[in-house]
Order: sequence, then C-alpha cells, then structure tokens
Amino acid sequence: MISSRQDRRKFLKGAGVTMALPWMGSLSEAAGNSAPPKRFAVLFSGNGFHSREWWAKGEGKDMALGKVLEPLEPFKERLLLVNGLFNAEALKGNIHSSQTGNLLSGAPLASGGEIRSGTSIDQVIAQAHGASCKVPSLVLGCEASNPSVHKNYSMLYSSHISWSSPTTPTPLELYPALAFDRLFKDDAGKGDKGVLDAVLDDAKAFRPRLATGDARKLDEYLDSVREVERRIENAGKRGELQGKRPDSKPLAPRPADGIPQDIAEHMRLMCDIVALGFQTDTTRVATLKLNNDHSSLRFPNLGVDYMIHHLLSHSDSADWLKVNRFFLGQLAYLAGKLDAIKENGQSVLDNSAILYCSSMLTGNHVANRLPVVLVGGLGGTIRTGRVLDCDGRPERKMCNLYLSLMDRYDIKLPEFGDAKNRLQGL
Repeated sequence: MISSRQDRRKFLKGAGVTMALPWMGSLSEAAGNSAPPKRFAVLFSGNGFHSREWWAKGEGKDMALGKVLEPLEPFKERLLLVNGLFNAEALKGNIHSSQTGNLLSGAPLASGGEIRSGTSIDQVIAQAHGASCKVPSLVLGCEASNPSVHKNYSMLYSSHISWSSPTTPTPLELYPALAFDRLFKDDAGKGDKGVLDAVLDDAKAFRPRLATGDARKLDEYLDSVREVERRIENAGKRGELQGKRPDSKPLAPRPADGIPQDIAEHMRLMCDIVALGFQTDTTRVATLKLNNDHSSLRFPNLGVDYMIHHLLSHSDSADWLKVNRFFLGQLAYLAGKLDAIKENGQSVLDNSAILYCSSMLTGNHVANRLPVVLVGGLGGTIRTGRVLDCDGRPERKMCNLYLSLMDRYDIKLPEFGDAKNRLQGL
C-alpha cells in the first residue's frame, strides 16, 4: 500500500519492506516543495598519501592534478582542494589514534585506554536533519575496528571517525548486505525475499500517477536497486564476505583478521549503497571509512599483496601511489554515481558535498597539514573548480571548515571543536 504522507515524499511498501522513492518534481511540487534536499558524505582513508603527488594547480577545466588526484580528472570543475588545514588536538597524542579519533570533531581525546572524543560533524548534521529520513545516518566501513591500545591511546580512535556522542563511536556496518537491508527492509529478519519482489505490485499501481519524466526516473531507480541486489547475491554465491545475507540463521562469523576477501568489490558495493541512500532520500548523511588508520588491509587486486597498508604508507613507492589512486578511484566512482542521478534539472552530486580526508598528509605521520578535498556543489553554495590555500592563515583549523559547512545545512553554531570562526573563501 502506498504511503498516505503527502508532505515530503512517497514510499513503496510490501511485506517487510519500505522503499522511499527518489526525489521527483511532480511529487515535490504537489507538496509545495520543489527544492531537492542537500546531502553530506564523508569518505576516509587512513595513513595519508604519497608526499609529492597530492596537489592541484589552476582552475576549472585547466586545473592540473597530482598523480594521487588524477582519478578525479572528470570532476575537476566540481571539486575544491583545501590545503593547509589541521587539528591542533590531533598533534598532542600519539601518531595514529589521536590523529584520527577527532578528525571530524576537533575534540581533545582521552588517553590511557579511556574513550572520549567529541560528536562528529556528520552526526551533528544527522541529528539536525535525520528525523525526516528513514535512516538518519549511514555509517559504513570496509575494515573491522581494532580494540587494542597503541601508545597509550585506544585504537578505537583509529577505527572510527563518526561519533554520535563524545563517548560513543557510531557503530560501523561492515556487511554491504545488511547496509542494503537497512535502507529498504523494515525487519532484516523477515527472510531473504528480494526487495523489488516485495514492492513490485505497489510500484505498478503507482507508476501511472507520475509524469512521463518521473515514471522514467522510477524505472531507472528500480533498475539500480535490482543491480546492487544482484551483485550482493552473486558475491554470496562466490562465498565472499560481502555477500553474506541476513536470514533466520545467524551470520557466519567474520574471519579473524576482519579483512574482506575482495576489497575492490566491497568498496564499490558500499559506494553503491551510499548512492542508493541519497537517490531515494532514505538518508541524507553517510560516512564511509574505506580503511582504518594504522590499517592492515592488503590489495591483491592491485598486485600489492606483500605488505599491509600501514607499512606501505612509510614509503613513496610506486605501489603506494597505486594504492592511493585506488582509494581516490572510490571517490570518483561515488561522484559519478551521484552525478548520473538527475533531479530538478541538476544531479544529486550538485546538491551534495562529499568530503574526502585522511588522518595525515603523508604516511610519515605529517598531520600539521591535512589532505582535504570536497566534491559537489551543495546546492550552489560551494565554489568549486579551484584550490583554496589556507597555509599561513591564522584560522586554518579543520573545524573552521566544519562550521562553514554546517552553515550551509542551516546549522548555526557559535563554535565547534576548537574553532569559533568560519573558514573564509569557501
């Protein structure tokens, strides 16, 4: 039965399934709201990048990109590279945990194995806007949390960038199948019936009520849901970790090292799920941690299987550059997915901000300047296609950037973390 709510959007419903429909002009105009929503995503990879290849010069289509950022070539006019930001509190502890646990909050961290950070920007936005969505915030990961202690700081700081409160790291969803079900299923324990199978009758009844363009958009959306569901099914048939699906029996235990068997497919599935969440307005806030700081991931898909990510980061080798480009390729892939979803003469990417960051600039623990790139125009509120150089500025805190971003989500705070001023020039 189709939801009777007329104020914001429509839902398709079936046995154990609720699917939010994508933004559609005909529905929004009927509800008196023609502006698509703004979304926010954070992508993170630990241990920094090649010390000589994270750079951009010039503007717009003439912008030149360093080799790490070259995967973003199609989006040169849609990105903003921010140089010179840092977190002062991250320089006070050890060289890994304390450089990651407050990356999105700027808060001081408790040591001695105690857990205390600060509420992160993604969760502040989710707390302000998440009530209007089925999933207030989607927090995904591709590497399991590390519960140990390193140099007197909990390694949970290295494993979590999203914090729901100062003492609560937001739980990571590592299984793409469970993340998928969270978007669409009302109860993950209701069996393994396909999402589209459950809502097909409702979709058929609803389609004739749409304008031609929106009917086409509905078909494209249903096709994209089916494609992700099919890929999860196929991964499950191969016996891979990311293919495990919830049913009446407990999930198979995660391998002891917590590393997916096919990291490339795992990351792509997670990007697809973020795109589906934004496309359907099931969520407007997503955080995807591609790996931990002090990461143990290996990359056999790249022919780099002889050394874990953390140790590889201590060199500026060709293999390290290859891994860097692989990570930036995930950002480019997600940006492409969002750009392909059209709404109100724009794309979802036009109405989003994707923040990509790491815990340090280089693998040698340089954290007094952080790698920061934004992709997406956030409804025309971010001037892209350029480099914003903050080196030498008195106000070059990451939290200056966060205050400016939150302003664009109509969240007006007098201060956040260690900052009281906005970042100028955004």
